[in-house]
Amino acid sequence: MSVFSIISLLLLCFGVLSNGFTGRNVSSRPAVVKVGSIFTFDSTIGRVAKIAIEEAVKDVNSNSTLLPGTQLVVQMQDSNCSGFLGMVGALQFMETDTIAIIGPQSSVVAHIISNVANELQVPLLSFAATDPTLTSLQFPFFVRTIQSDLYQMTAISEIVDYYGWKEVIVIFLDDDYGRNGVSALDDTLASRRCKVSYKVGISPGPGVTRGDIMDILVKVALMESRVIVLHTYPTLGFMVFSVAHYLGMMGDGYVWIATDWLSSALDSSLHLPSETMDSLQGVLVLRHHTPDSDKKKEFLSRWNELSGGSFGLNSYGLYAYDTVWLLAHAIDSFFNQGGVISFSNDSRLQSNLGGGSNLHLEGMTIFDGGQLLLKNILQSDLVGLTGRIKFNPDHSLILPAYDVINVIGTGFRRIGYWSNYSGLSTLPPETFYSRPPNRSSTNEKLYSVVWPGETITKPRGWVFPNNGRQLRIGVPKRVSYREFVSQVQGTNIFKGFCIDVFTAAVNLLPYAVPHQFIPYGNGRENPSYTELVNLVSTGFFDGAVGDIAIVTNRTRVVDFTQPYASSGLVVVAPFRKSNTGAWAFLRPFSPLMWSVTAGFFLFVGIVVWILEHRINDEFRGPPKKQLITILWFSLSTLFFAHRENTVSTLGRMVLIIWLFVVLIINSSYTASLTSILTVQQLSSNIKGIETLKQSNEPIGFQVGSFAENYLIEEIGISKSRLVPLGSPEAYASALQKGPEKGGVAAVVDESAYVELFLSSQCKFRIVGREFTKSGWGFAFPRDSPLAVDLSTAILTLSENGDLQRIHDKWMTRSSCSLESAEIESDRLHLKSFWGLFLICGAACFLALLIYFFQIMRQFYRASHADSISEGEGSSHSKSLRTLLSLIDEKKDQSKRENKRKMERSSSDDSKDCELGRDPKRRQR
Repeated sequence: MSVFSIISLLLLCFGVLSNGFTGRNVSSRPAVVKVGSIFTFDSTIGRVAKIAIEEAVKDVNSNSTLLPGTQLVVQMQDSNCSGFLGMVGALQFMETDTIAIIGPQSSVVAHIISNVANELQVPLLSFAATDPTLTSLQFPFFVRTIQSDLYQMTAISEIVDYYGWKEVIVIFLDDDYGRNGVSALDDTLASRRCKVSYKVGISPGPGVTRGDIMDILVKVALMESRVIVLHTYPTLGFMVFSVAHYLGMMGDGYVWIATDWLSSALDSSLHLPSETMDSLQGVLVLRHHTPDSDKKKEFLSRWNELSGGSFGLNSYGLYAYDTVWLLAHAIDSFFNQGGVISFSNDSRLQSNLGGGSNLHLEGMTIFDGGQLLLKNILQSDLVGLTGRIKFNPDHSLILPAYDVINVIGTGFRRIGYWSNYSGLSTLPPETFYSRPPNRSSTNEKLYSVVWPGETITKPRGWVFPNNGRQLRIGVPKRVSYREFVSQVQGTNIFKGFCIDVFTAAVNLLPYAVPHQFIPYGNGRENPSYTELVNLVSTGFFDGAVGDIAIVTNRTRVVDFTQPYASSGLVVVAPFRKSNTGAWAFLRPFSPLMWSVTAGFFLFVGIVVWILEHRINDEFRGPPKKQLITILWFSLSTLFFAHRENTVSTLGRMVLIIWLFVVLIINSSYTASLTSILTVQQLSSNIKGIETLKQSNEPIGFQVGSFAENYLIEEIGISKSRLVPLGSPEAYASALQKGPEKGGVAAVVDESAYVELFLSSQCKFRIVGREFTKSGWGFAFPRDSPLAVDLSTAILTLSENGDLQRIHDKWMTRSSCSLESAEIESDRLHLKSFWGLFLICGAACFLALLIYFFQIMRQFYRASHADSISEGEGSSHSKSLRTLLSLIDEKKDQSKRENKRKMERSSSDDSKDCELGRDPKRRQR
């Protein structure tokens, strides 16, 4: 068949549907089943696969329970690393009534012949074509019996993320296999906020020289990233490592990650040259994971005999062996389900090409049982050398997993595993399959790695590109508050607090940071900091240094360093002295406090009067006198000047507690009044941001600050109320004028600016509390490693005191700014004294309770005596009069006085007898 005929046939097969068949070659269970196989014999994969397939065919045919009475025959075609030859070999199989093809090895060939397989319904079972774009949707008759590179690239992405790197460089083979693999890597990295910063392809042709590789690697060496992924074939891959070793790119600071091409080469090559191994030191490699089993160990034990000891067994050989067994089981199920091997011609092939065609297309036949055989292949569920063989609905193998290998010395060491089920782990993936899936990053772990340069310290993964380009750092060209950042007139030099912090942090980094400051702003007003941050996100600036507040909408587009200064929003309002006034003495107490205090003075006076009225002449007399006594006594206790003596025990108890309460109230009143007469107070009713929100008065803000958007979007203040102010002088002028004269009621700004403003403006103070918590940081593009390193440097500056020294250098404050910035009411409230009043009230209540108990006791005795003397005819009105009389009458002290006189007389008589005197004579 000519080349022209082949190409014409391919073009036709893409669009011709299979109908109008005529049957031939019908057989129920034939003695021989023909299967084709296409791969490159003289390749790392092909040498192993050829022996593995041949051995698998022998094992299948020797198994009496599988394909009984039928011999499996696999015819092999050498594609010789050529996509064209692979295509020709596949078409030749199509002419020989082949029911399935094992292969192809190349993803390029797979793309071509998969279209033919779709039309002729011949399943392709590839053990080596890992291109992730070979999907079942486009190629339903393509069955991949090995894992797709999509999972390998996912594993690489998780390794990159595990070590905290953000950017990688990819060197790949510029064909379907390489390009589509890199595309999958780009997608999986993006899902972890990482990216491919640079990718470069190598021609798949045989004419690539060391000079071509050197040109590529020189460009790579000038890049920022030091994490390099190599996705190619062994021949070119070893050449890349050799040139990289020559250029010093296999030393300290570099990270090399190779895909499974290198592990296959290492497994197959029993003894690599020492020069080759020297160029591979510290490389991370992925290898298809195949769990240990007795079947695998038995096959490995006879591999040396099969290969003659010339090369080792790699994972592709195991997959090739399992592919033959998978196909044999599917064919056996095909026959068991009544399938027959028959082929049909498409009558439209001749009619479309015309009757005079010399392409001989009658040899191209359609396998009638292709759909049934494909169904049995995809429904297979068996255990092979590579583990369990079962397909997902998308025709991919279940449970993808890889070994993570580190090349060390003359060999390699496995540092862990990756599985789509369990992520990175030091335990084999099959140990997790019986547990619930857990992909938490906290559970991921790998053993230590010996990196290029024979170091166990994890490389940083990036450096500043050695291409002579300096970082363009945007700096706001401020008009006000130039202490933070300002440009020296007539130069490109900047100075200020923010510049000194940035310079000190950069000096702490273990590497140089070549940079230049680029002014941003027109010099007439403060620039918009949000626009400056957006220029960093678009790449116009490589970073931004200045008094840049870290707010939510900015963190969505850039990364900030650790805050080097705290600066939340506060409210500033004017003050005036208010230490004079006719009614200033009333201000220490709230109205309720005044009311309760006055009530308790009267209440305590009444309680003491009740307790003393019956036994103390000073609390008796006409009603008018008693009322005056009550008022005088209660008020005089305020100054501890009461003249009335208390006689009863209960009265004295109440008075002592009340005097203690009066002492506390008096002291508190004095202290509060002193504070009111000496401390400055607000001249308006503004107490904080809530007061501003409820009012309709104008509010000032600094031009360029995020305060404007915050007040509008978060607080809900109308934009018409906001007044832009450009300097501290404008602040002072607007606050002094007030809303009535075209000024503002208050200014909302960041506390760092307000601190500096108040150092020279002592007529204003901060009102309320800081109502946002934020800080200043340096802005860099998303995922910039410089932001992380500078954050560490800023923390170091904070810990060693340098940050505070820089602050003190630029933020010099006068004494008035050191006064308390928060104003709270000096008025005393009832809640501060309710405990005292409670104790006093309880004492009064207890004394009254005891007093009335005593009265009721006397009343009961008096009532009982009256009832005996007068009979039972006493009325209730008389009882009430008796009770009131007991309360009002003065207690009779005569009995007590007579008793005292008798005791005194008896004492005197005894003394006279002792002296020999006559008591009667003395009475004369």
